[in-house]
Parts: sequence; structure tokens; C-alpha cells
Amino acid sequence: MAISDWPIDERPREKLLLRGAETLSDAELLAIFLRTGVTGLSAVDLARELLQQFGSLGALLNADKRSFCSGHGLGEAKFAQLRAVLEMGQRNLRQQIHRSDALHSPEHTRNYLQSLLGHLPHEEFGCLWLDNRNRVIDWEVLFRGTIDGANVYPREVVKHALAANAAAVILAHNHPSGAVEASNADRQITDRLKQALELVGVRTLDHLIIGDGQYCSFAEQGWL
Repeated sequence: MAISDWPIDERPREKLLLRGAETLSDAELLAIFLRTGVTGLSAVDLARELLQQFGSLGALLNADKRSFCSGHGLGEAKFAQLRAVLEMGQRNLRQQIHRSDALHSPEHTRNYLQSLLGHLPHEEFGCLWLDNRNRVIDWEVLFRGTIDGANVYPREVVKHALAANAAAVILAHNHPSGAVEASNADRQITDRLKQALELVGVRTLDHLIIGDGQYCSFAEQGWL
């Protein structure tokens, strides 16, 4: 049955307009993006098939072009459209976070970092630099790969802190596995970075480990 034959309040687009985007399932949201199905499959059915193929909505949204275009009913035009939508979302979050005090907007901060790091297939470590009023100066990725004491260099972090004229920092990195438990290496490098940054007058406000839809805050755990 075509979606146009469904009851109006069950059609994804109409449901979104009536009840809000947050009421839709992953498949329904994806169906609105797809707009149309393929022969024998409605847009919702196709969305469900794609979610099963890729394993999750996050995996689909962050797939590279080759993997994305291998999906049933997808192609380069859809890939370009998706990348544009994701970039608009990130820019919106970036503008929100730059207009506000990061400490008074922890949800915006987490959402912004989640959008940048949450579904990456590799680890990235970066710094959210803040001024002396805890307003955001910039987000900067400093290291890529496995995050441990061997490849996160406090001297490099200090150099970038001075270049940004930062007074404080929120450290962040992702765990591609999705789990957000802090390892011994995570805690050790955080202590080293905090000590090094204190020598140049930069306060470490938090270290966030970002997973797929979840996070761990060192500040909330009392580790800073």
C-alpha cells in the first residue's frame, strides 16, 4: 500500500507536522528524507530496509559515499543532499553555541560535540576553547587515531591553547565502539593535560567522551 493511501495522521510528513519531529521513528524520519520509495517498497519500507542494512541511523548518516551509494534506492544525489543537511545541522549548533555561554548551555555543548564526534569510525581528540567569560572561541581537532599517552602531546595542546588565547578548555574525544567508559589512558592523559594547561593559566573545565548517543563527563564524575 502506498503511503498516500495511509490514514493522514500515520503518514510520516503529516505526522511530523501534527505532532513534531521527535514523535517519529528513525524509519519515518528517513522516509521523509528519501521522499519516495522504489518498486514494491514504500518510502517507509525502503527506510526500514536501509536501517537494517546499515545497522543504525547513525551508521547510515555517517557512511562514506561508496558505502552510502551501495544502499538500495540511494545514489550520489541523495548523498549530496544528506551531507548538506548534516552540515546545516552542525552549523546551526555551532551558531547556537557561539551565541551562548557554554557553561550555562551544557546541552548545546554536548549536542554540538555529539554531532561532530558521535558516529566517526575512528577516534578524534579535540578542544573546545573558551575565553575568560567561558564563551566559546573555537572547536579544534588536534589528534586522530587511538587516544593514549603515546600520541596526545600536552606540549601541542598548550601551543594551540596559547594560539587561541584561551582561558579555559573542554576536552573531548569519541569512542567509535559507542561505549563511553573512561579507560586508564583517558584518565591519565587528562591529568597530564590539565597540569600542563594550568602552567599557562588555562583551566580544564571538563573532558567529554562521546559515544553513539551517549557521553561521559569527567566533571560530572568528579575526576577533575
